[in-house]
This record gives sequence, structure tokens and C-alpha cells, in this order.
Amino acid sequence: MIQLRSDCLVFETEAGECIPCSAEELTIELIGAGAKAVTPELIQNAAAALLHYFKNDLGREKVSIGEFTSELVNLLRRLGFEVMESGQITEISGGMVELDLCGLVGSVEGGMELLFFTRLREEIRRYCGKQPSRLRFVGLRPCVKKLSGARRWNARCQALRDQIVDYLRHCLCVDVPASRCDLIIQ
Repeated sequence: MIQLRSDCLVFETEAGECIPCSAEELTIELIGAGAKAVTPELIQNAAAALLHYFKNDLGREKVSIGEFTSELVNLLRRLGFEVMESGQITEISGGMVELDLCGLVGSVEGGMELLFFTRLREEIRRYCGKQPSRLRFVGLRPCVKKLSGARRWNARCQALRDQIVDYLRHCLCVDVPASRCDLIIQ
């Protein structure tokens, strides 16, 4: 048997035909005209998440197209998008708070990391008082490069990125323990 690429699954059609295909390619195909409402990064991340879910969590390499579509719709809804029967996708803004991480670095004199983390914690506490259903942080990559003073992504950038993501998760658990709030980091 030929081994599949690591980003592929075997998709079973309604007619029973099995087709090996990249999860990202199928995601793009399924979203179709609705792709205007989502960013290419979101499509890539959604496909990677579904691929990981089926391959690693469920231990499956073969999935029906209907099952993949159902999980994609559920994922998009959890990320704050409304998916219509026609395939149209619109973003739902109610209950979502968005914060630009790169903007926080600009408000910190000299881009010092300790001041950035203190300012970030203050912003999280301020927005959590509004009890949002989703907190979306955008601009992680430019924020990390600005904080580290790097022109190109390197190991220090990766370590700082991981530190910021861990810190956001920790703050959310500590500051919003009783309510349900989704964390989205882009």
C-alpha cells in the first residue's frame, strides 16, 4: 500500500469511492465562495486542526466527506462564524472581544517584555469584566518580532511566542475561572 502524505486523509464519497486528498485542499473546496469571509491562515489552521483530530485523536485515516464537512462547520461556528446551508459564511461579532497584541507592544515604552506582560494582564482583566464568550488576540507574530527585535523568525521568537501563548492561557484560567470563554490567538 502507498503511504499517504502527512497532510492527507482518505475521503470516502457517498458513492463509496475512496479518494486521498489534502485536508487543506478539501477545506478550501468545501468553503468555496465563503472563503471571502475567512483568512487564508484560518483555513490552514482549521484544516490542520481537523487533520490532527481525525488522525491523532480518533486514530483514523479514512473519513467520509460528510463527517469532515460536519466537523468543519462545527469548528467554524466555535470560532465565531455562522455557516448557512447555502455555504455562505459570515462572522458573528456578538460576545467577542478582539485585542491587537502588536498594539500593546507599541504602548509599552522600549518594547520591554516585562512591561508587555503586565499590560497584557491588565487588558485581559479589563475585557474579562465584560464576560465575553470569545477573546481573540491578533498580531501574535509581529508582536513577537517587535518584542524580540528580530527581523526574521528564529528560535528566540519561537520561545517568546510559546511563552505568550502559555501566559494567555494561564491568565484566562485564573481571571475567568467560572465563566466559559474561548481563547483565539492569531
